[in-house]
Amino acid sequence: MQLIGEAQATAGAAPGDVIKDGSIATFAADVIEASMQVPVLVDFWAPWCGPCKQLTPVLERAVRQARGKVRLVKINIDENQALAQQLRVQSVPTVYAFVSGQPVTGFAGAQPESQIKQLIEKLTGGPLGPGDAEEGLAAAAQALDAGDFQSAAQIYGALLEEDPENPEIVGGFARCLIGAGELEQARAMLDQVPARHANHAAIGGARAALELAAESGEIGDPRQLQARLDRDADDHEARYQLATSLFLRGQIEPAMDQLVDLYKRDRAWQDGAARRQLVRFFDVLGPAHPQTKKGRRMLSTMLFS
Repeated sequence: MQLIGEAQATAGAAPGDVIKDGSIATFAADVIEASMQVPVLVDFWAPWCGPCKQLTPVLERAVRQARGKVRLVKINIDENQALAQQLRVQSVPTVYAFVSGQPVTGFAGAQPESQIKQLIEKLTGGPLGPGDAEEGLAAAAQALDAGDFQSAAQIYGALLEEDPENPEIVGGFARCLIGAGELEQARAMLDQVPARHANHAAIGGARAALELAAESGEIGDPRQLQARLDRDADDHEARYQLATSLFLRGQIEPAMDQLVDLYKRDRAWQDGAARRQLVRFFDVLGPAHPQTKKGRRMLSTMLFS
């Protein structure tokens, strides 16, 4: 439930914390340095400011919709008076847009959402919205493969708001839940998948991941399992568990390497458990995943060697 709540609270955010609270201590990193990569909006606000309470949610929604093309840093002027004075903030809300380390435009007072979107589109050089869905899916998949379940869940959560029955999005979000150990939430999500999407590769992969995680249970910390292997390289049970533990944490290639090593050492161990587990990994990833293709080539080579 924790991952679901956090993803909903920051729906649409892309990897890298696109919305954050800033201060004079973090301003250089969060704004000056970050704006060398993407435009950064700086929202100067105060808890007692009524228009701020209207503007900030609008800013956050538009920034999340941009999915990483722009960032937002919120500065409480009551806690950062020296910074507000340095940037000549005379009233709140005031918003500055930074590009390449410099403020390039800005406005004061609450603005309609259409104006905010126009500003962001001008800064990013393109429209916001559903056209970015493919890019969002790619970013989510990259975060998922890297084991960054929180960032992936944030992106998938935003995409779900726009396309709640898309099987690729649903399957990806379910795998985030599985990676975070929230198996019951993942199961409930997959149980609601319409019958027409039941055989989609992403849904099948998520179900396979859920089954794998449920059967694995408590398989131990990877560091402890690695320590066992350091003491005895032929501790096949430790290697098998380490591979599974790494895979469930998103460390796909190292996990496969451990199973390949186990298969080379003793292909008959537990009636070929290493090969069977590799095949299950392929089922989770799907046939088009680069690691599946690589793993199948390695497995074929070993089978016929």
